[in-house]
Amino acid sequence: MPASFTTRPAAQADGGFLADMVVEAVNWRAGGARPRHQILSTPEHSRFVAGWKRPSDAGFVALDAQGSPIGAAWYRMLPRTDPAFAHVGTGVPEMIIGVRPIWRAHGVGRALLKQLTMHATQAGFARLSLNVERGNFAAVFYRSEGFAVTQPGVGRDTMVKRLR
Repeated sequence: MPASFTTRPAAQADGGFLADMVVEAVNWRAGGARPRHQILSTPEHSRFVAGWKRPSDAGFVALDAQGSPIGAAWYRMLPRTDPAFAHVGTGVPEMIIGVRPIWRAHGVGRALLKQLTMHATQAGFARLSLNVERGNFAAVFYRSEGFAVTQPGVGRDTMVKRLR
């Protein structure tokens, strides 16, 4: 069983690790892993890490007891002209979360999500959005943290949490 973990704010130097976490988020299904280069070459996924860290970007990284990164949650303000799947309106950050498989179901994602939503609230945002594929066990987790489906899509749903 994994030991304890800590979290810290994501820094500019974390861009490569955030890309790894995009890959983890996309490859949530057992046995159906797509290669890193294939995932990160698509705009719908690369937009979450390209040019990290912009002034409007925010996130948190979880570290194991040895200080190695094990998960991350972050948001970006994507332009209306180039939105991701979870675009619900101007001024609503789109978030993504990824956790290394061995650390899933150990509270890492929940701790990261709580920190990220608290940060977004303190930054003055009224909502936070994300996108989740249908069948992904994470949808239950997101609902337990106050996210609700606002835009059903083809094979995926946009979920939003009201922050204030």
